[in-house]
Amino acid sequence: MSRTRRRLSLFATAALTALLAAVQPGTAYAADPTTMTHGFYTDPASSAQQWLNANPGDGRAATIRASIANVPTARWFGNWSGTIGTATGAYVGAAQAQGKLPILVAYNIPDRDICAGLSGGGAGSDAAYDSWIAAFASGIGSRPAVVVLEPDSLGDESCMSAAQISERNTLLRNAIAQFNAKAPNTWVYLDAGNPGWLSATTMAQHLADAGVSGARGFSLNVSNYYTTGQNTAYGSAVDSALQSGYGYTKPYVIDTSRNGNGSNGQWCNPTGRRTGTPTQLGGGAEMLLWIKAPGESDGNCGAGAGSSAGQFLPQIAYNLVYGY
Repeated sequence: MSRTRRRLSLFATAALTALLAAVQPGTAYAADPTTMTHGFYTDPASSAQQWLNANPGDGRAATIRASIANVPTARWFGNWSGTIGTATGAYVGAAQAQGKLPILVAYNIPDRDICAGLSGGGAGSDAAYDSWIAAFASGIGSRPAVVVLEPDSLGDESCMSAAQISERNTLLRNAIAQFNAKAPNTWVYLDAGNPGWLSATTMAQHLADAGVSGARGFSLNVSNYYTTGQNTAYGSAVDSALQSGYGYTKPYVIDTSRNGNGSNGQWCNPTGRRTGTPTQLGGGAEMLLWIKAPGESDGNCGAGAGSSAGQFLPQIAYNLVYGY
């Protein structure tokens, strides 16, 4: 065999070996947790389910069970979650046992909700957050998951100094890097607020500065009420701004948990809102997800006066089902 033919033969063998390796079972799944699972995970310990367990005879129970508790909804993790790696590991492990895809929200960045304040809190220092998010990702490990990263973190920076913004962006970039290193079958969506906060161009800049290039994409409408159509228009505009300004595009997901009647301009426990399209793949975005749990208060305001953020209010949940 001539030297040229031998080189060609070696090249062909190497190419075939690479091709076979690429189609080995499991390899193609590494970038797509939806192909490793069959549908989304329904949290058996959701706030709605906990209320149902304690109030089985309540007249609202059947409606809340069928229309809220049985819909796959994200579980939020923060400084209330105990040892975070244990908490996320247990949650994704339970989902994996059912072959379902879990949705998790990481919500613990320092000075969380800094400008609005109703969901304030978060890790006590940058170092504490770096450790927390690394353990969050390690708890997931190689199991499939979807993570919405730090709602509120980029939507309103109006009260923050340039140094605070830079510090936050560093934390978010590191968080994305931790998931890429420690949770390779997790799709991370960096939160991008909602259509009522910032222009698409400004939000694209915030996302780029915070490292969205390393994430799967971005999330929209978390804990808000804008319609799916309004969000797809905004998401497409943000994506176009990323492409024109930074040279890449990103898919996005939309929180549809409470957008069935759209927004009336209020964000904190407004009346007359309604649950939206249940969690699914597609629907105008990469996924439509119930991220904010319907019935959980936005804070001490509106129809939830006297409550705290995250507290389950059965009457609000019931009203959301019917649009009251």
